[in-house]
Amino acid sequence: MRMQEIDYDGQPPIDSFGAGGFRIDGEFHAGHLLLSSAGHRSWQIDPAAMTLENFAELLNHEEGIDVVLVGMGAEIAPIPGAIRQAFDEAGIGIEAMSTSSACRTYNVLLAEDRRIAVALIAV
Repeated sequence: MRMQEIDYDGQPPIDSFGAGGFRIDGEFHAGHLLLSSAGHRSWQIDPAAMTLENFAELLNHEEGIDVVLVGMGAEIAPIPGAIRQAFDEAGIGIEAMSTSSACRTYNVLLAEDRRIAVALIAV
């Protein structure tokens, strides 16, 4: 079997998650997080009261995004209808999943050179 090194072409993968945060490029980031080709930053959100404003940066992403994965925490919860509708109108897919599934899926799609972003609620 031949192993091949994955090249993520500038957008870093998620190294690990848990303990209330995420490890990106070897550095721990506490709290909720947004990752896209524009980089990663803290995400200010109340998971029980998501609003369209929480997703404005991803909807207005200059380089374009094909799909946004939303890590909803330990359990999956529905994305509010107004948010889903705004993404549909922008032509961007949005998928809710557990944070652990979102982290794994993000890394796989990133390795496939997909235009991907992820919004993660810390666990």
